[in-house]
Amino acid sequence: MSPKRKISLSEEELILALRNREKIAVEALYDMYSASLFGVISRIVTDQAVAEDILQETFVKIWHSFGGYSAEKGRLFTWMVNIARNLAIDKVRSKDFKNQSKNHELENNVTFIDEQRNTVYKPELLGIRDLVSTLKPEQKSILDLVYFKGYTHVEAADELGVPLGTIKTRLRMAILQLRKHFN
Repeated sequence: MSPKRKISLSEEELILALRNREKIAVEALYDMYSASLFGVISRIVTDQAVAEDILQETFVKIWHSFGGYSAEKGRLFTWMVNIARNLAIDKVRSKDFKNQSKNHELENNVTFIDEQRNTVYKPELLGIRDLVSTLKPEQKSILDLVYFKGYTHVEAADELGVPLGTIKTRLRMAILQLRKHFN
């Protein structure tokens, strides 16, 4: 038996298949985006089993809420990343998750952290790490907290000991700087 061939569609074909609720859309979504979305999720939620659950939840939410996607507002991938990121952040902020995290024994934490360093997400393959490295250090630290670790702007301000307005300004400047590479 030969291995299953991965499905790859153009963004336009995938959008059309999703709008028409075709089975191939679900398969293509998974084949084309699961590794990237899992990478985003696992940067926020370090427990692999929980991250896998959130990935599944992400695909379900994409399928059920696709009617809310608008190509005029942005690319499909960006929309999906926001869904994955928001679900992961919601999970990390949930009481259940916080209580579960507190219950990890200290000796298990060392193993837990080591296991998580072997995550699928490799931003250097996308060139993102190189782009982010061009930013000022204060911009990089804010991007890391807000976009990769799921901090709110207020939490980032508290963590870094700077005013909220400064966080927002630096984050905006960092995003504008990164945007130049994509236009």
